[in-house]
Amino acid sequence: MLVTNLDYDEFKGRIALGRVNAGTINKSQNIKLGIPGGESRNGKIGEVFVYKNFQKEIVDEVSAGDICAVAGLDDVMIGETIMADGAEPLPTITVEEPTVRMTFSVNGAPFAGKEGKFVTSRNIKDRLDRELERNLALKVEPGETADTFIVCGRGALHITILIETMRREGFEFCIGPPQVIFKESDEGKKLEPYEEAIVEVPEEYNGAVVELLANRKGEMLDLFTNDKGMTTVKYKVPTRGLLGVRNAILTATRGTAVLNTIFDGYYGFAGEISQRDQGSLVASETGAATSYALFSSQDRGIMFIKPGVEVYAGMVVGIHQRSGDLSVNVAKRKAATNVRSNKDATVVLNEPKSLSLDDCVEYIGEDELVEVTPLSVRILKNPKMDKKLQKQLSHKK
Repeated sequence: MLVTNLDYDEFKGRIALGRVNAGTINKSQNIKLGIPGGESRNGKIGEVFVYKNFQKEIVDEVSAGDICAVAGLDDVMIGETIMADGAEPLPTITVEEPTVRMTFSVNGAPFAGKEGKFVTSRNIKDRLDRELERNLALKVEPGETADTFIVCGRGALHITILIETMRREGFEFCIGPPQVIFKESDEGKKLEPYEEAIVEVPEEYNGAVVELLANRKGEMLDLFTNDKGMTTVKYKVPTRGLLGVRNAILTATRGTAVLNTIFDGYYGFAGEISQRDQGSLVASETGAATSYALFSSQDRGIMFIKPGVEVYAGMVVGIHQRSGDLSVNVAKRKAATNVRSNKDATVVLNEPKSLSLDDCVEYIGEDELVEVTPLSVRILKNPKMDKKLQKQLSHKK
């Protein structure tokens, strides 16, 4: 049996998954593990499972053609063959190398520890170590400090799925912007990952898609329109250029475009790519957002929050309509006077832009972080990179 995937159980340890190619596999059977051209090692099957109604069911034996799971082989890896003594291993499969990395760190925002159950660096490290048992395309490296971890994966979506899983389990932490992993060729040239992007879009919006991908150093491979007016555009784009492009394409096409990408390989460095033209609206004070303050702030850009939402100094509350960041006081209250006014009741606010975790990861810049908790997803300026915010937070303490 060729091991094509791995699972992990707290009681049974590592579990190998695959399809039996020939012969049978029995419970408590002595077997060999190996790859073509390599040295085989001994092992013993602990338990054998098959899948029925999406649940694992223990059996004594599986035969050729069965898809099964095998426990008891603590050091088994994807691509190895479980075989009888004297048999030849099957052609192996390999796991692709990571192309994108993100920084995981302990939540250092003012609201830290209020919503999460697991908040310490030890909690985060133990969880990432457990993930490495079953997610072999993932790599974790120590960061610059003891409470920082660099997580490398096969694209931003791969890591975002892990982030969403962790927050549902009760973890609270901060993540940095996705960054591509560069390589160096034998001649010393800088290489970066490229992906093949295929966009299906109505014909009237294909110009906007072509312009977006071209501005991100994309190279057009194909473009054709079918008899129903749908255009398919195929581009070869640096992975850097695809970071944050999904939202831009959906905005430009009014949500009608469908984007699919697949890793193509490492090629020469494409040069500098501009990814975001607009700055952020950053809260300057801590407190609950008020209608009075949001009414004046919404003229400066697109807001992310509604009245009553708790904010803190340094939290990103909207998109600035111009380049560069702008500080706004969204917690400001109307001055109390002895003159009656119904102005608060007649304030009309624009509907705020709701950001999902994917949207936040695509939006953040180099000096921003995403605060992830079981209940909330917030964007904040990185205090380590924002000296003005660092002074402001230290003054408030």
